[in-house]
Formats: sequence, C-alpha cells, structure tokens
Amino acid sequence: MNPGQAPSEALPNDVFEAAGLPPGAGVIKPSYDPQLTNEDLAPLKKQTWSSYNIFAFWMSDVHSVGGYVTAGSLFALGIASWQVLVALIVGIVIVQVFCNLVAKPSQKTGVPYPVINRAVFGVLGANIPAIIRGLIAVAWYGVQTFLAAEALNIIFLKFIPSSAQLLETSFVGLSTLGWISYAILWVAQAALFWRGMETIRKFIDWAGPAVYVVMIMLAVYLVSEAGWSNISFSLSSGPPKGFWASIPVMLGAIALVVAYFSGPMLNFGDFARYGKSFGAVKKGNFLGLPVNFLFFSLLTVICASATVPVFGELITDPIHTVERIDTPFAILLGGLTFVIATVGINIVANFISPAFDFSNVSPQKISWRMGGMIAAVGSVILTPWNWYSNADAIHYTLGVLGALIGPLFGILIAGYYVISKQRVHVDDMFTLAPTGKYWYSGGYNRNAVSTVLVAGLVAIAAAVLPKAFADAGAFDVTWIAQYSWFIGCGVGFALFVFLERRNPQIPQLDPADEHVSDGTVEERTGMSVEVVA
Repeated sequence: MNPGQAPSEALPNDVFEAAGLPPGAGVIKPSYDPQLTNEDLAPLKKQTWSSYNIFAFWMSDVHSVGGYVTAGSLFALGIASWQVLVALIVGIVIVQVFCNLVAKPSQKTGVPYPVINRAVFGVLGANIPAIIRGLIAVAWYGVQTFLAAEALNIIFLKFIPSSAQLLETSFVGLSTLGWISYAILWVAQAALFWRGMETIRKFIDWAGPAVYVVMIMLAVYLVSEAGWSNISFSLSSGPPKGFWASIPVMLGAIALVVAYFSGPMLNFGDFARYGKSFGAVKKGNFLGLPVNFLFFSLLTVICASATVPVFGELITDPIHTVERIDTPFAILLGGLTFVIATVGINIVANFISPAFDFSNVSPQKISWRMGGMIAAVGSVILTPWNWYSNADAIHYTLGVLGALIGPLFGILIAGYYVISKQRVHVDDMFTLAPTGKYWYSGGYNRNAVSTVLVAGLVAIAAAVLPKAFADAGAFDVTWIAQYSWFIGCGVGFALFVFLERRNPQIPQLDPADEHVSDGTVEERTGMSVEVVA
C-alpha cells in the first residue's frame, strides 16, 4: 500500500490481505483511520469456520510433545487416578468456560484480540496487551521450534549416522546439526504461515487427527508388548497421599492445566472471529477441550505406563519412546508426526498471535504477515536453546511475562461483560477522532492502564517472589506461584470493575444503534456497512 493511501483505496494485488484471506475479506469503511486499520484487523465480511475447525484448532494445541508431557505429569503427582481425572476435567472445563468468554466479543464483531481490546483499553492503549501477548508468544515460539528441532535431530542421527559429526561443532551455543534442524523447521513454519489463514486452517484440520492415528498405533503396540495387566493409570513412584494431603495436589493440577492453556486462551479471539456462529465456536471448544483433552490424556498415560514393562523405565517423552522401538519406520513416522504436531501448536499458539499483535501497533507499516515474520526473526535472536535449560531464566523471564496474562484476561472480561454489557461500537474501534467512544484520554483508558500496573505487579510478585524467598532460605510459600494466573485474573477483574464504577470511562451504548454489536443476541450485529469497491 502506498504511503498515505487510505485502506479503502487498496489495490486488488495489495499485500494487505485479511490474514492471508482474499483481498476484500476485511470490511473497511472510508471513515476508518489508516493508522488503526488494514484488512488483517478490520471486521471480517464472512465468517466460515465450523465447529470442526475449532475442534481441530484445539487438537493442534493439545497434541504436542508439551501436551503429552503435561498430561503425563498429572498422573505422576502421587494422587489416585480418579483424583487425577477429576482435576483434569475440572481444569479443562475452566479453560473451556474462559475460552467461550474471550471468544464471544471477537466472534460477534469479527475482529482479532488486539482490536477488541481497543473497546476496553482505548484505541492506542490496546497496544499494551497486544505487545505483552506478542512478546510471550515470540519467546515460546523459539522454545517450541527448538524442541521440534531436537526431535528432528533424532531422525537425522538414526538415518544419517554421519550427521553425528555435526554435533561436535557449535555456534552461539547450538550445534551445527541443531542449527540445520532449527533452520528447516523455521523455514517450514514461515512458509506455512505465509500461505495465510486458510492454508493454516487446512493444516490444523489434518495435523491434529494425524497425531491421534500415531498415538493410537503407539498405544496398541506398547500394550500388546506389555500386556494390559501391566498397565497402570498411576505413574507415581512415591507412596500414595492421603485424602486431605491430596487436595492441595489436585488444586495444583487444576492450576497447571489452566496455566498450560493460558496463552492461547487469552488470544483465542484471533481464531473465534472466523467462527460462523458463537454456537459453532462453543461446540468446537467442547469437543476440542474436555472431550479431546481427556481422551488424549488417557492415551498418554497408557503409552507412558507401558514403557516401564517394555523398556524397563518410565519414558514421558513420546519422541524418545518412538526412538526406543528401534524400528526405522516407527522412528520416521512417529518422529515426523510429533514434529508436525509441534509445528501445529507453534503456528496456532505462538505465530498467529504476534502477527495480529504487532500489526495492531502500526497497521499501515506492519501487515499480518510482517508481524508474524517479526516474531519469527525475534525467536532466533533470543537463542532459546541457551536459556530453556536454565530453570531460573525461564522462571524470571517467562514467569514475569506469563504472570501478566491473568490480569489482561480479567480486564477484558470485566470490560466486555460487566461494564459495557456486551455492547461494542464497531466503527469507533477504528477512529482516532477525539469524539470517538474509545478515545478516552488521548487514546488510553486510564482505568485499564492503572489496573494492568497494579494487578500485573501483584501477579508477578505471586509468580516470582515465592521462589526468591525459598532460594534465599526464608519461608517456603512456592505453592502460591502456581496460582499466579488466578490471582492476576481475579485482581484485574475486581480492580477494573471498581475503578469503572468509581470513575466510568467505558461508554454505555444503545443496543438499537445499528453500529453497535450486541453480544446478547444470537445474530451478528453492528456491521451494517456499505462495502467500498
């Protein structure tokens, strides 16, 4: 797009396509300010994703090496299997409910996560949650790519033994073989992303079920080798805990499940906006979260438990499990499948989010594709392999950033459901006019900014200080850290409601206004527009 060119004057071959969709997929009015608008961020003209597409999204998010290890760890906490299942179900239902809450405003208005935040934080203040979420995604994008590269290394070493020589040389802390594997996956993910959201949708529609096929094959093989009588649904090695002692462990397991999904849960609106109805999104969330996660977790514990009688030790990494089978075909099929699974979660959880988030900062200079590539390049600059193995580095970097997810979630939910009563003036999210309803004070809602600062500090303190105290030999309250998301979310929600009640900033809109999206009605509203050719 040429400098100074209004979005409505975009040429047919313009690179500013709506998140990889055909030109014109984003509805841009002449009144929309170019500094807030491109076709990636504008309300969608058509919303076509079915409940299966949302279901497949969650399959891609759950079916990864990280999801496998997380699910397996729940069964190794020293509590009874039925207690693990209760904790798992409660945790994932909480995630489902919260995802439905964050999905609705984006599905009803057709805009991504950073844009819907303009109605709460202000048209400029929305960059605060966008940048925070984008930085978290960049960091984890590098980590996930590195983990997938480690899996690819195993395939290289198995089928090309001479590649072991590449482990002897390194650059910036990563072996030559590691760089080759990382580069292959980096390019593959970038190429997939560059093809656009429709291609990504097709990929995740296929990737999630593909992992199920391999997992079921792996489970059948391991059970046949071990014998069903040798399969245990408890992976704990220590003495079992009593009922009362198990309660805190169950609560911790619930918190672990919520924390694991907190990232994609926060910006789920980036995907829910494509849902053809809010009902379709809710159905996809039900199938993809409680149903899918429960079944995947059972498959995980069966596979992990069977490794004890088959290999003589507990193996919780699916890549290493496949490697121990020592059959070339199994290693190739299993290794590539889990690499694909990790690529899937990386795309949906850590690539698309910063693409929208960074594009929101400067829509005319940063397209959706450019935003994603900024994240991809940033992930390499962070050299995740150097700090991923350092527990303190993860705790004090990602711990700080991750702690902010809770407050951001609480503020958005409070602003949309409690204060604005599910009503959003769609057009005013795209104007810098001081008369716009979301201009607030210079483009910022002071209540939202203040809440982020206060609730963010509380959440960061809950996430970081307990470990610091314990390391210093003081009192040990490290259990508090696992609830930092809930603490941040609760404080953010309550404080924002309090400030808005005391000094209202968010406008009370008339649901009869044709430009107002009313989330209390089933059909999409607030999009009575004249499409500019």
